[in-house]
Amino acid sequence: MAVTTVSSWESLKSPKLPPPERLHSYALFFCSDRSRTDPAYLVPEAELTSDEQDRFQKLHDELVALRDAVQGSSDASGSSISELSTWTFDSDPITIICPEAPLAERPPMANAKNPNYTRMFRYADLDALIELWGHVRACNPTANVVHRLPSEVVADDLSSHVVVLGGVGWNRIMERMLKTLRDMPVSQVEVDDLKTGEVFRTSGVGSREYRPVWDDSAENGRELLEDVALLARVRNPYNQSQTLTICNGIHSRGVVGAVRALTDVAVRERNEAFLAGHFPGGSFALLLRVPVLNGEAISPDLEIDANRLYEWSPKEKATVE
Repeated sequence: MAVTTVSSWESLKSPKLPPPERLHSYALFFCSDRSRTDPAYLVPEAELTSDEQDRFQKLHDELVALRDAVQGSSDASGSSISELSTWTFDSDPITIICPEAPLAERPPMANAKNPNYTRMFRYADLDALIELWGHVRACNPTANVVHRLPSEVVADDLSSHVVVLGGVGWNRIMERMLKTLRDMPVSQVEVDDLKTGEVFRTSGVGSREYRPVWDDSAENGRELLEDVALLARVRNPYNQSQTLTICNGIHSRGVVGAVRALTDVAVRERNEAFLAGHFPGGSFALLLRVPVLNGEAISPDLEIDANRLYEWSPKEKATVE
């Protein structure tokens, strides 16, 4: 967990409340003596004894009650969208860098000479951008949240909290970031037999290549059944006091899956709790399976082992599917 995050909770001038997922993890940690080993770890909630479950519930209820008392809210669930940990930032601006569609892929209204010119038609991965933009604004209602095309990025943009969307093919900032993060053993590369996107490769122990899954017998031609997403959060390599978040995919459905893992109301709370428990330092990289049904990306549930293809954090050994 970042020092700045803890400081924001303890601030006397402008305190921020810890998100519900943190309270859940704290109660889970302190309810069992088995957690306090060397190294410390969280005992899975499903493995708690009856006595531990009682202590967990009492601790959790007490923490939520204290938090709600400070908030002045009668809502004991503490599930406000503005308190989700990953997309709540301690400062601004927050810069979202979205890939730019190649000229051949743009509609006529992306041309500035068109009387009906619409700038947003220049953007690729619009589904992911729209989903994330609204969510980040809701989580940070007073913050300055901006989106940029890679060609528009200036030096100051890269020293803020940065979120980079899309693959290396259409987003040169993504390509630069992945090369800059030398400690993170995940790269994205072109291969001769896939012309629609770039595959992921991992290095080091358990190195391998991760590719999409296709249905070649589909009635209307080859159909994408599963994409692969990269979801990562690390310190910003250009400003260590800020964060860099990567939502990448081999195809656009992978990018959407990376975003929706932490915005979709159906899974985001569990996924936030998973990240808080497994990566307490706050830095991680995950390659995720993103199933596709009727053309729509299904938001990956991180608690399902099969959805996590690869895991990495700076202080932990990587684990492979």
